[in-house]
Amino acid sequence: MRDLHCHILPGVDDGSPDLDTSLRMLEAAKAAGITSITCTPHCRKPYFNGEDDFKRMWEAFYDLEDAADGFPLQMGFEVNYRKLMELGIEWAEVLHFDNSNEFLLELSVGSRSSRYDDYERTIFELQGMGYEVIIAHPERYTAIQKDIGLAEELVRMGCKLQCSTDFIAGGRLGAERRPAIKMLKEGLVSYFASDAHNVKHYEYFERANRKFGHLLIG
Repeated sequence: MRDLHCHILPGVDDGSPDLDTSLRMLEAAKAAGITSITCTPHCRKPYFNGEDDFKRMWEAFYDLEDAADGFPLQMGFEVNYRKLMELGIEWAEVLHFDNSNEFLLELSVGSRSSRYDDYERTIFELQGMGYEVIIAHPERYTAIQKDIGLAEELVRMGCKLQCSTDFIAGGRLGAERRPAIKMLKEGLVSYFASDAHNVKHYEYFERANRKFGHLLIG
């Protein structure tokens, strides 16, 4: 079972602060039944501002890989839409999942817009470049909490939706449980991910997968 979104890399964002914590998170992931991990540090302010941060995050990946005793790890990024627009769409060529065409895109959590026109153009451009766009934690987006039809629109556009499993405990922002369950019941969610920033988040992954994993559409 793959965890395709987590902040397990040491010292690069608001996730694991050091290698010891990363290794404890890895053990918790194994205990939750996870058999491979895509490491996805934040590509957004204040953690990612360009080439130096890109190199720093890859160095952290190599440090964890060296200490992980062969556990399957993959490098990727959680790419914030605004940061991608700031960097330029050509950065997608190095921000997608390594050795994969998957691209994890974070939209604007607080956006209340009833239309996703700007996102739509970028998503279609990414798809035209050959990437499979995965939308990170749609249950957190205010617009989707107000109108689940926007999640349906993203799926019709060819995106896959990834719920972060802390929704089982209410979510990072406190309002994610209801929209996550609604999307699951309507057959819109392809992936669960821990979005782990600490050891406890893997407990949420195990609980959510046990209770709702059968509703994922794959």
